[in-house]
Amino acid sequence: MDAMTLLHERSSMGKLMGPPPGPEQLDAIYRAALRAPDHKELRPWRFIEFSGEGLARLGELFAEAEFREDPEVSDAALDAVRKKPHRAPMIIAVVAKVTPDIPKVPKIEQVVSAGCAGHAILLAAHALGLGAMWRSGKYAFDPTVRKGLGLDEDDELIAFIYLGQLGGRHRPVPEHRLSDFVERWT
Repeated sequence: MDAMTLLHERSSMGKLMGPPPGPEQLDAIYRAALRAPDHKELRPWRFIEFSGEGLARLGELFAEAEFREDPEVSDAALDAVRKKPHRAPMIIAVVAKVTPDIPKVPKIEQVVSAGCAGHAILLAAHALGLGAMWRSGKYAFDPTVRKGLGLDEDDELIAFIYLGQLGGRHRPVPEHRLSDFVERWT
């Protein structure tokens, strides 16, 4: 697949199944992520990979966050929360490992750089014939989840990227009018 086709046709795949990406695929995916724009070569990224029992541990962390938010939450609701990570055979959490007070590299630039690394993961997965879905939601911002993942105070959890084999069919990629998004000063 040529680069422009990849950029024009990548889309999120919500239905994913096993097996998870293999070691060679993951190597290619992470190598792509490490090419993200990176002012001053800070490498402000960290990736946490969940598969197998790791998905169950992440589900327990989500349930703990849910219970802390609402101690009266039902057991059924907690069970549903525990299952959320099992929507894919693998999840990669993308973390912006922020170094505060770096001259000329504000926090926002480091966060955007980590976001670019996450986007590279999506592109690499698509190029490899895998399905991927960028998810965030309230657990990406929850203090219980942040603590459970070992994030520092300045770190930002950018995304949970769900990865797996294509479990459904690709919906057509919608066309957009460029004029709705592009302003030209000439």
